[in-house]
Amino acid sequence: MNIFAQLNLPRASQQASVSQRVGITDITINYSRPSVNGREIWGKLVPYGINNLGFGTATEAPWRAGANENTTITFTDDVMIDGKDIKAGTYGFHVVVKPDDKATIILSNDSQSWGSFFYDKDQDALRADVATREVPFRELLTYEFNSVTPTSATVSLIWGKKEIPFTIEVPVNVIVLNDIRAKLKGQQGFIRQNWEQAANYALNNGGDLNEALGWINNAIAGQFYSQKTFNNLAIKGQILNKMGKTMEYALLMDEASEMANKTQLNQLGYQMINAKDYERALKYFKMNIKNNPNDANGYDSLGECYKIMGDKKNAIKNLKKSLSLNPPANVKANSEKLLTELGAM
Repeated sequence: MNIFAQLNLPRASQQASVSQRVGITDITINYSRPSVNGREIWGKLVPYGINNLGFGTATEAPWRAGANENTTITFTDDVMIDGKDIKAGTYGFHVVVKPDDKATIILSNDSQSWGSFFYDKDQDALRADVATREVPFRELLTYEFNSVTPTSATVSLIWGKKEIPFTIEVPVNVIVLNDIRAKLKGQQGFIRQNWEQAANYALNNGGDLNEALGWINNAIAGQFYSQKTFNNLAIKGQILNKMGKTMEYALLMDEASEMANKTQLNQLGYQMINAKDYERALKYFKMNIKNNPNDANGYDSLGECYKIMGDKKNAIKNLKKSLSLNPPANVKANSEKLLTELGAM
């Protein structure tokens, strides 16, 4: 029996944790939350600069950026702070507060020591100078992720009337593509849809197009669970088109059109309009009308295609046919707009 075991009692400065995901990377801060409690914080309770705290081994220590144990920050992937690289892992988080609206944040490889009483400069993993700003009073010390983009997050330490913000940048596409490569080597590589998702992500997020083409080919005709579908043919077609292989793209879309439902075929038509392959666009829109002779949207799309091609007569004919089929409001509005532009309303 351990006669020295301590009771689990509430702390004056409660423990807290805050997390934010950026892309697939998690950022987590663990800290204790002291209150102002009528005290003068900056320059007094938290002295400016580096100080000898009179305890532990550190003769020059920054602020622990909280209370009690080390404040820690954890990244599940490599990131950047103030343009400086920092590896995935958990770090002790410290701040040097200065009297001129500036501060230096410090990430230490030592995340286990109590507070900053044992701070060792040689353990620094990163230092970054930041600007502080005055904000409305906050009684409890708080960390917030108050600005998040697809590739970054701004963290703010707020206490009293001071905010200490810093921005974490995450190379999301690099991380995601590396994660995809690793996972496709395992069990997830036996699932066709995963190859499709991987190829589509690479296509739309700056990935290597040859790699993306290999991934989609594995979905279409790979060794495991391969299957040719409209979706994977469409993804392959977009990759080929982006690679400048326009004829291969067009022929593949002809094949995909045979598998397409009404909505997909309509989308293919507009893709061909964007590619300025008007004859194929016309072909797909007519195919949709043949398959769905009472679809108002099909006639609206066909009429729009004729208008773009400069065939006013057939454009008016099909747009009026669309209106005769009691179209939904958005289709009706488009047909009327196009007819007005053609001088037929």
